[in-house]
Amino acid sequence: MTLRRTVALVVGIERYAAGPAWRLPGPARDALRFRDWLVGRGVPERNVLLHLAPEDGYHVDVEHRPAGQADIRHTLLTELPALAPEVVWIWWGGHGVLDEQENNRLFCADATAADKRNLHLESARATLASDLLPGRTRQLWVVDACRTFVEDHRFRNTLPTETLPSGRRTDAHEQAVLLAATRGRPAVNDPLNRAGLFSDALLRGLAEVPEAGPWPPDAEALYQTTAARLDPLRQRGRTDQLPTLTLHGHRRGVIPVPASAPPTAALGPLIDALLDYPLTADPDERQTMVLSLPPKTVARMRRHPLPRADLVAIVTALRRRPEELWVLYDAVTALDDDEERAVALATAIGEFTGPRP
Repeated sequence: MTLRRTVALVVGIERYAAGPAWRLPGPARDALRFRDWLVGRGVPERNVLLHLAPEDGYHVDVEHRPAGQADIRHTLLTELPALAPEVVWIWWGGHGVLDEQENNRLFCADATAADKRNLHLESARATLASDLLPGRTRQLWVVDACRTFVEDHRFRNTLPTETLPSGRRTDAHEQAVLLAATRGRPAVNDPLNRAGLFSDALLRGLAEVPEAGPWPPDAEALYQTTAARLDPLRQRGRTDQLPTLTLHGHRRGVIPVPASAPPTAALGPLIDALLDYPLTADPDERQTMVLSLPPKTVARMRRHPLPRADLVAIVTALRRRPEELWVLYDAVTALDDDEERAVALATAIGEFTGPRP
C-alpha cells in the first residue's frame, strides 16, 4: 500500500541557461539512477515526477519534464499534493549556494547570470510541512548541491527573493533532510564518471537496502552508510565534504556522530571486512597494525593467535573510543591501499560506530 502511495519529485540539472561555465555533468544521470531504483522497488512510474536538464548530446529515453523554476514550482505546489502521498521523496542534484540568511538556494535550469532563478529549499520544506500537503506523510529529502557561501562567488547580481507559499502549521509530517555537505562547503562531482560523489555513495547504499525491509528506508542508517562510503575519498583528498542529516517533525534536530555503544549485530561485518585484507592473516602484520594504536588501548587488549579471534579482541578494545577505530582504518589502509577493500572497511566501521568524526 505504501509503495503505491509513494510520490517522488526528482530533479537533475546538468545544463543551465547561464551557459557552458555552469555545466555540471552528473546530476541528470544520478536522478535517473534514483528513478530506476524507485521503480524497481515498486513505486508506480506515474508517481515519479522527473525534471531533467541533461547535457547536450546526452539522450534520455524516459519521459521527463523541464527543470525550469516555474515547472518545478508547479509540480511541488500542485501535482504532488494532488496525489495525496503517504511517503514523499525529494531528490535534487545541481548547483546551489547558501545565502546570507543561511538558506539553501538550489539553482533551476533557467537560471541566468542576470536572473539566478532558484528553489528556496527551506521555503519548499515548509510548504510540504504544512497542511497544503494533505494527510500524514514521511518525507526524505536528498540534496546533492554545494553549500558554499554566496558572497564567495562574487555574483554581480543579487539572488531573487521568491519563496513558496505554505499553509497552516501541522504535526502531520515527518521530514528527514540529507544534504551532501556541511555549511560553507562544496559538494564534489566526478566528471569522468559523471556522478556526484555524495549521490553515488547514497545510491550504492540504497541498492543494498533489503527489499523486505521497512519503507521508506531508515534515514539515519542511510546517512551513516553514505558518510562511511565517502570517508575513503576524504582520506585520499578527493573531497572534504561531510553529509548532514536534519530531522523535522516528531524527531527534531541535527543527527550527530553516534556516541552510544555500537550494536553487536554490526561486529560481524566489521570483522569480515578486516579479514578481507590478506595482511590480517599474518600475526606479524597484525602486530604492525596494532602498534599504530594508542599504547593505553593496546595495553588492555587480550590478543589471540587465531586471526578472527584476535581481530574481535582488537575491535572490542576499541569500541569504547570510536575514533580509535578510524585510527585502525588508517593503519590498515596504509599497509594495503586497495580501494575496494577500503570502501568496504569504511562502510563497516561506519555501520558499527558512525561516520568518522
